[in-house]
Amino acid sequence: MLTTRYVTGAPNWIDLGTPDIDGAASFYGALFGWRFRPGGPETGGYGFFQLDGRTVAGGMQTTADQGPPSWTVYFQSPDADATAKAAEQKHGSVLVQPMDVLDRGRMAILADQAGVHFGIWQPGATKGLDVVQEQGSLCWLELYARDLPAAAGFYNALFGWETSALTFAGGSYTTVHPEGTEPDAMFGGIVPLEDDPTQSSTGAWLPYFEVPDTDAVVAAAQERGGTVRLPATDLEDVGRIAELADPYGARFAVIKSAPPQA
Repeated sequence: MLTTRYVTGAPNWIDLGTPDIDGAASFYGALFGWRFRPGGPETGGYGFFQLDGRTVAGGMQTTADQGPPSWTVYFQSPDADATAKAAEQKHGSVLVQPMDVLDRGRMAILADQAGVHFGIWQPGATKGLDVVQEQGSLCWLELYARDLPAAAGFYNALFGWETSALTFAGGSYTTVHPEGTEPDAMFGGIVPLEDDPTQSSTGAWLPYFEVPDTDAVVAAAQERGGTVRLPATDLEDVGRIAELADPYGARFAVIKSAPPQA
């Protein structure tokens, strides 16, 4: 499960790029109870989505030449420059070169071997998100990949991720967890792209947020201009999920997790 005890390779940040930060703040506020706190002039318009005063995500207004509206997931790196160089050596690419963010940390935006973008965060004063796994916060990640073994190999080479297979009736699900941890430290899964043809042809990272009522969140999203990409669906022993897009096209998912099995 996700935790704020961040280690190398674990997701430690997430942010939203959107053409309308005020509209996005209103949308996600209605869904999750978030409030947007703008950063100071030194942040260049970057701000923080907060829940009860704790940061659950970052966000900023972006332009079309910065790419389509989207959520970006960041993984912890002990050395952003070395990780960026390793990504290039493993046939990925560096979209935004490593740079310092005040005294908060050092970041870069990369793409994996298939072109799926993600971020890396080398902590400084900011270690990562204040809260995960609770209602209204990040609780799971999925990577939709054209070539599952190649994707697993890329991230293993970059972060040391280890994989496990969860079997279920009719198939299996590949989960990932940080190097040196047990499988119960899993924070996400890798899914064959053909399992969701609505995803980008290159694949994508899809963040999940925990909610108390999946159907209510789906209804609230539709009422506020969002779209439903996968209707609310029950997954046995997992929970009730739905995939959505906000009014500007940024994709995400929600889940009401099933109670832990005794």
